Amino acid sequence: MSNSFSTHAAIRAQQRGIPPMMDQLLDLYGKEQYDGHGGVVLYFDKNSIRCMERDMGREPVRRLSTWRNAYKVKSVHDGCTITTGLRSERIWRK
Repeated sequence: MSNSFSTHAAIRAQQRGIPPMMDQLLDLYGKEQYDGHGGVVLYFDKNSIRCMERDMGREPVRRLSTWRNAYKVKSVHDGCTITTGLRSERIWRK
């Protein structure tokens, strides 16, 4: 799987002020949820935040709290990032 961005994802990340580091943290710690349309949504949940705190320390994770509600959608087929954003609502799981 590649870790590339679509043009749409790069533009959206810039418009929404999401730093590239959050993309990497989502890859490392994000929880995956299939969206049923050929994509996988990665987002931070309570367990992933705890893992980040364990690995990086509580203070650095606290400073990243602005982007804790960040998410990204990756393609199931090639792993390309389709879009990124900031959640305003809860992600409902089945």
